Amino acid sequence: MRLVICDRQRIFAEALAAALEACGHQVLAVTTTSADGLDAVRTDRPDVCLLELRFGDEFGGLEAALDIRQWYPGTRVLVLSAVTDPDVLSQVVGVGVAGFIRKDQGADQIISALDVIAAGGSVLDPGLPRARARIKPQPRKPVDELSPREREIVTRILGGQSTRQMAFAMDITVGTVRTYVKNVLAKLGAHSRLQLAALASRDGWLIDLAPVPAGVPVAETPVACARGGSLLQNG
Repeated sequence: MRLVICDRQRIFAEALAAALEACGHQVLAVTTTSADGLDAVRTDRPDVCLLELRFGDEFGGLEAALDIRQWYPGTRVLVLSAVTDPDVLSQVVGVGVAGFIRKDQGADQIISALDVIAAGGSVLDPGLPRARARIKPQPRKPVDELSPREREIVTRILGGQSTRQMAFAMDITVGTVRTYVKNVLAKLGAHSRLQLAALASRDGWLIDLAPVPAGVPVAETPVACARGGSLLQNG
């Protein structure tokens, strides 16, 4: 799985990263503040963010978890924390995280938790207080089943890019883009690009448009649908 680790203790985070990479996972970033962790999720779009709750005297991780769940639903959150207060735990569960593991657990337990999450399940450390702490399995959305390349196609569609423009930016043929578009529309249950945008807005999985590489012809500059542009370019 593609991972981002966000923990105030860099030594712990880097040791965990080494253990996870040794088991075949890809650690995209190790961060030590909740703000940097959120930036890494925004940039790298990992499968899972392993997130501490407490940064200094603030529960910045709780706010970061909420932002990730709201704006980057393709990234699931596994909380790794020494915090066991039932009230805080209840708030974390209410955000909709995929799991909560005590920070003093071994790497094996964390790796096992990631295996459960990869299968679409959720994990609650048995050593945590159980009052008010019940994690309900989060239903997977169709967009979660897309490959990274297909997700990029979706972001560009939602940004209003034409077929030709996507082909230019991604350095692939127009025919390949059309095949990708056809496949993602089928997977997401949309009959057109316009319906895709409507579904994304309705179901809450809007994805930010990836920056367009330099060199895209000015005449082909996209207009994001969120800003009133058109998704009806046929390119």
